[in-house]
Parts: sequence; C-alpha cells; structure tokens
Amino acid sequence: MSAAATRRLTTAQALVRFLAAQYTERDGVRHRLIAGTWGIFGHGNVAGLGQALVEYADLMPYHQGRNEQAMVHAAVGHARQLNRLSAQAVTTSIGPGATNLVTGAALATINRLPVLLLPGDYFASHAADPLLQQLEHPVEADVSVNDTLRPVSRYFDRVTRPEALVASALQAMRVLTDPAETGAVTLALPQDVQAEAYDWPEEFFADRVWRVRRPAPDPVELTEAARAIRAAGRPLIVAGGGVHHSEAEDALKALVDATGIPVAATQAGKGALRHDHPADLGGIGHTGTAVSDDLARTADLVIGVGTRYTDFTTASGTLFQHPGVRFLNLNITAFDAHKLAARTLVCDARTGLTALTGALSGHRVDASYEAEYRAGKARWDETVEAAYRADDDSAVPTQTQVLGALDAVVGDQDVVINAAGSLPGDLHKLWRARSPRQYHLEYGYSCMGYEIPAALGVQQAAPGRSVWALVGDGTYLMNPTEIVTAVQENLPVKLILVQNHGYASIGGLSESVGAERFGTDYRHRAADGTFTGAPLPVDLAANAASLGMDVLRAKTVRELREALVTARAATRPTCVHVETAPAATPPAAAWWDVPVAEVSAREAATGARAEYERAVADRRRHL
Repeated sequence: MSAAATRRLTTAQALVRFLAAQYTERDGVRHRLIAGTWGIFGHGNVAGLGQALVEYADLMPYHQGRNEQAMVHAAVGHARQLNRLSAQAVTTSIGPGATNLVTGAALATINRLPVLLLPGDYFASHAADPLLQQLEHPVEADVSVNDTLRPVSRYFDRVTRPEALVASALQAMRVLTDPAETGAVTLALPQDVQAEAYDWPEEFFADRVWRVRRPAPDPVELTEAARAIRAAGRPLIVAGGGVHHSEAEDALKALVDATGIPVAATQAGKGALRHDHPADLGGIGHTGTAVSDDLARTADLVIGVGTRYTDFTTASGTLFQHPGVRFLNLNITAFDAHKLAARTLVCDARTGLTALTGALSGHRVDASYEAEYRAGKARWDETVEAAYRADDDSAVPTQTQVLGALDAVVGDQDVVINAAGSLPGDLHKLWRARSPRQYHLEYGYSCMGYEIPAALGVQQAAPGRSVWALVGDGTYLMNPTEIVTAVQENLPVKLILVQNHGYASIGGLSESVGAERFGTDYRHRAADGTFTGAPLPVDLAANAASLGMDVLRAKTVRELREALVTARAATRPTCVHVETAPAATPPAAAWWDVPVAEVSAREAATGARAEYERAVADRRRHL
C-alpha cells in the first residue's frame, strides 16, 4: 500500500489553507466560515502567519487593522450581520498586541458571537527566553500573556507542536459553528511553531462543511409549554438576539399573528418584529418603552425566546411583579433556558416557534388584552413622535431629534450601529426598526469604541447597504482609528458623531446615585481643581477629516437633515458631525440596580440612598 498523500508546509501555511476550506451550511445554504483575516503584524506573527497570508493571498482575504481590539469588533460585527454563519479571524503579535484582544474576546463571548483569535506566542522550545515582551512567571514556565484570553474564550489551545494543530483546528471550528457554544475561540501560536515545517495529510485541506443544527423541541417540553400558554391570561414574549441568530423572525410573526401574544424586545432582539406590527411593543426593561414595562409588571407568563435575561431586561429583578408570574424559556442553550426557574424548551428558535404555533392551533389571547396593549402601543407611538419632532428647523437639534432626522432618511435595509453612552437608551425606546438586521446594538458588553470598527465588519458583510455608526464624543475618543481602515478598504460607512461635551449617560447616572456628575464632563479645570465650565477646544470633526473621512458639519436641524441625505448617497466614508442641545428624553420606565453609598456626609448621596432602598425593596427572586 502506498503512504497517504502529504504536503509539506509550515504550521502557519497549513492553518491558512485549512481555514480557507471551511464552510457552514444551514437550511441548504452554504457560507464560507472564515471569510477573511484581520491582522496587525509584529515579531510574534510576521514571519509565520504574515508570510502564510502572503503565500495564500488568493485563498484568504486580508484586512489591515489599526488597533487589535478594534479588529475583533469588526469581526464581531461581520458575524452578527450574517447570523453567525460566517466569521473572521484576527491575528496579532505577542505581548500588547495579544492582550489588546481581551476586551474584544469578552464582547464576542458575552454576546455569543463567533470570532477566531490567532495571537502569536513565545517560543515553544524556550530557545530564546526571555523574549522581547515576554511575561516571565517564576513557577509556571508555560504561562504567557495569552492566558488572559482563557476566561473570555469558549475554546482555547496553545499549539506547541505542528501536528497538534490538526485536532485543535477541528475543535476550534466545532465551537465556532455550534449555536449553543459559540463565542471567541483562541489558538495561541508560538512563533517558532508557526514557521516550522511538517508533512500534513492532504485530507486536512479538503473542503469541510459544518452543518449548523436546528434541534427540535422535546415533545414533552413542547406539550407542557403549550399547556402553560393556553392557561395564561396575560402572556408576554421577550424576544432576544437568538431570534435573529436563528433567522426566526417570520416564525415569531406567525406565532404572534395566530395567538395575539404581544412581543417586547431586548437590545439584541429589537427588530424581531417590525415596529409597525400591532403586537410589537418595542424595548423592554430599564431602557424599554412604557407600554412594554407596564405589561411586564402584570404578565402572568413571560415567554423568553433567545434571551439571556440581563439586569437591564429584568430591571434588576424588579420588573415582573405579577404574584403568580411564571417563565417559559425557549433557548438553544440550556444554561439560558433554565434562568428564572423557568419551564424550558431547549431547541432552535425557529424550529421551536414553528412547533409552538402548531401546538397552539385555535388559541388566542382575550380580545380585551389585545385592545389594552394596542392602546398602550398607540400612546407610546405618540411619545416617539413628540421626541422626534423639531418645530424649529433653525434650532440646534437635541439627541432624540437627531434620531428622528435619521429615521426620516434611512431605508428599510440600512443598518444602525451603537453600543454605549446615552444613545442605547434613546434607541431602545424610540428607534422604529423596519427589518431584522437594521438595529445593531452591542449591549451585552456595552463596549465604548465598538461602533466604528463594527460598522466596517457589517459593511463587508452587507456591501449594498448603508451602514450608520452612531457615536458620542466619549466613544469617538476611545477608538477612532479604524476610520483609516475604512478609507483604505473603500468601505463607505456613515458616521454620526454627536458632540455633547462629556459622558452624558454616566453623568446622568452619577447624578442619580449621589456622585454629583464628578469626572463625567469634558471641561477646563482651573488651578484649584475646579471645573471652569468652558468646553475643551477639541474639534472632533477636524480629527475625522484628518483620518480621511469626508466630513459634513450640521449646526441646525435643517443642516442635519441635508447632511444625512448627502451622507447616505456618499460612496466614501462620510461623517456627519452635530453638536446637540440638552433636552429631556422619555424617562426610564423601570429601575436599574447601581448600589449607592450606604453612609455619606454629602446630601446628594444620602438622598440617593433613600431612593435606592425604596427601589430595591421591589426585587424578587423568581423560584
């Protein structure tokens, strides 16, 4: 017998060829699993993966980033836009390049979004210890800075021999494509091993298809779930990001149309129903709509679909107040399905919703309940209109009027991206989502600096769409560097840069908890340490222009509307800079637990503590 065919390549070359041959398939549609690789090169990866990406440039698209964390954000945006069926890889050098991945990895894993991380590592042979940038541990010689990625990765391995890559790479693909397990996957690659040659089996490079499962519900769980829904007088669906990941929006609509059960959405789930569907109540929880939160307080059955039930969703355990409230959770992950002592339906969202619709044939909520929530929805629609309305076109716009102007410009397929600051609250309450992937809020980690790089990943995944990154001045200052990448890659992202001279969201929170807005404004500080009140002479529009963007400055409502129209038609990266006027936004309709100082000599803190104790008394443990 002849020996099995082999190919002699370096470990890095073998990895690139392997990744180029991986595919996902769901519902008969095939996608390339690793659509491209982001990279910043240093001594830990330039001669290994850097050389391999040059060698196989025809097989693996390469994207040059400016910040390692931002590259992960871009890859996460790409994966979310494509419903986790395609991902991107990110390679960095050792040392600070590798540790800069940690925040992005945490964001990916918390949000259950796939990204492949390929940081360089120290010599497996220890031939040159200590290397430049090496962390020396006195009692654990196998520890490197890449071990910081272990707790934020769903799978981690350090590939210390070439042949170890075969098993490790296959496990990495398994986790990336598993809808219940996915997140950040890290393969730490010692730089000597990257460059080492090995005789690889040809089978390693063959096309491989990873089928993304749609597990069906257990028949007993399905029967019990249908029984619980039929028995409920005031059921409420909480739609989470799992609805989108499963492409279950039509299945959710079919269930709602058949039963009349209303739907409130988390930040990740918003857009599961179109905003104008009569059963769509908008956001839920601390940043939710008044109609959603009012209904949640009286719901006797809460049906979670693809949600993790974060504290913003549950109002830190104070939202669901019906004395007999029970929970039914449909989730592909058993860990999430069992939250809040719920009855479980562990399955794919689309498969489970379709099965529930069949099991509930002929059932519909009481007409009076439908009339109640539809009336509440109509009242909230009036609130949105009032927040969006600008009666004076020559006035400086408020932040909610910025959203209203954008709402009037976007098309159904545009994508609006945000993650942190005061905008997530306004967007969750007010934005009128018109398609499943129009509303892109990263709120699992609420990471400042996410928006601009994520817009790049979304634009790569959806090249025909207008992609809008909404950022405040605080977020912009955290991470503007990928503007250069947008210019280099010819990605016509649109940036709305809102200048309000400080951290508006945390400033309001600071005031409410007795911290008196300390350290939240961008203002001049006098010699005695007090703030003078004068804004800093910082020109963020000029900064964006210096990085290569076309910049439109809008000082009035009229100019803002005109600038947004121009930006949407632009074929280059374009920024609309707008300074906003302070204005009241619809207040939070539910609480959020931020513990207040129990003792203080300052009146602001003692008053906030009294309010805190009143609110925390409403917390429930759902058992």
